[in-house]
Parts: sequence; C-alpha cells; structure tokens
Amino acid sequence: MVRLGPMRLSVYGACAAAGLVAAMGLSLRTARLAGLAGEQVWDAGLFAVMAAFVCSRLLLVAGNFSAFLKLPVALLALPSFTALGMALTGPVVVAYLRWKRLTVARVLDAWAPCAAVLAAMLSLGKFFEGDDVGMPSDLPWAIKTPLSGGVRVHPVAMYAVLVATVSAVVLVGLLRRGLRSGMVAGVALVAGGAAGFLVDMVTQPVEMRVGAWLDPAQWVAVGAMVVGGLMITLTKEIA
Repeated sequence: MVRLGPMRLSVYGACAAAGLVAAMGLSLRTARLAGLAGEQVWDAGLFAVMAAFVCSRLLLVAGNFSAFLKLPVALLALPSFTALGMALTGPVVVAYLRWKRLTVARVLDAWAPCAAVLAAMLSLGKFFEGDDVGMPSDLPWAIKTPLSGGVRVHPVAMYAVLVATVSAVVLVGLLRRGLRSGMVAGVALVAGGAAGFLVDMVTQPVEMRVGAWLDPAQWVAVGAMVVGGLMITLTKEIA
C-alpha cells in the first residue's frame, strides 16, 4: 500500500494507473501507424475507459440495489470490472466509433499494442500484490507468494508480464508492415487467448468444478481465439 498524504493507493492500483497512462500515450503513435488521427484514437480510448467504468458500476448497483440504497459510497468503492461488464462495454464503444465515423477494425488494430502494455502492467501489479498463485513447481524460477503457504509455485503473473511485453513489441512491428484492416487485432486476440489458456493451466483454480471441461478463464481465452481467427479470415484488404 502506497500512502500519498491522506490517500492510500494499492500497488496494483498504481500499476493499473501507470499502465493506462502508458497505453494512452502509446495510442498516439499506433494510431498513426494504423492510418488514423492520434487525437481521435486518444478520445476513443478515453471514452472506452469511461464506458467500461460506467457499465461495470451499473451492473454492480443492479445486482446489489438494496445494499446500494443503504451504503452507496461503500458499494461503489468495491472492484466491479467483470467479463459481463466488458461484454456490455463492447457494443457501446462500437456505437461510439460508428458515430465518429472511425473504422472499427483499424481502431482495434491501433489499440492492440496498447492493450498489451496495459495487460503487462496489470499483471505486474498482481505479481507485487501476490494475488495470482501458480501450481507447485520445482523449476529454478519458482517463487513463494503470500498465498502459496510456503510452497514454491509458478510465477504466473510474471509469465503474463513477459507474454504481454513481447506481444506489444510484435504488434507494433505488425502495424509497421501495413497489414490489412483487422489483422493486427485478430493476431492479438489469437495470441493473447492462446497465451492466457496456457498460463491458466499452471495457475491454481479459484473454484473447483467437478465435470467442467475448462476453467472460466480458459473459456474466455477460447472465445478470444475464435473471435481473433474470424477477424483474420474475414477482414478485407485496405484500399
């Protein structure tokens, strides 16, 4: 926990804030590589962040309305970013991009490396907080975390940091090559989904579900790979 006068900021929160600033700054450069105006992509990024915040908070309030009436400030202070909130944010952001007459696929291409940078910083925050616990391991780089009970485990958060960092560099390189619209975003989804699926295999599950084929995080990873594959195969060449 970091103290700034009367304010307290978690290490994860600090990493998230730094990652968001870095991602937004990078978007000015990746926008130009994608053939877009940097200011438009910056504004769209701000809108996406605000939309995600609002949608997630609305879901939190809707699911706990009685608690919201009693303790509104305490409820709104709780973490609320969920997969459902992100899913609801998607159509809102697409509608905004259409309204601004921006090509959705090209904006997603510009955002892909930025999302990788943000993901790297979020994973770094999880590493410092010790939230992600890997499966037991005897590998030389295995570590002990506050939640591992003294057992050496896979540093899954650092695996995610490494994958996201490499992805950001590769995706910027793909943008420089001028690939067809949607290709970079598609590659990001396929590669990110595959990496997330593999990392989850060495992560201790939050819930043990008897008979479940995959963990929830792995289903999300599979969905990302499917969507990314469709983007790679169905997008058209840029004129």
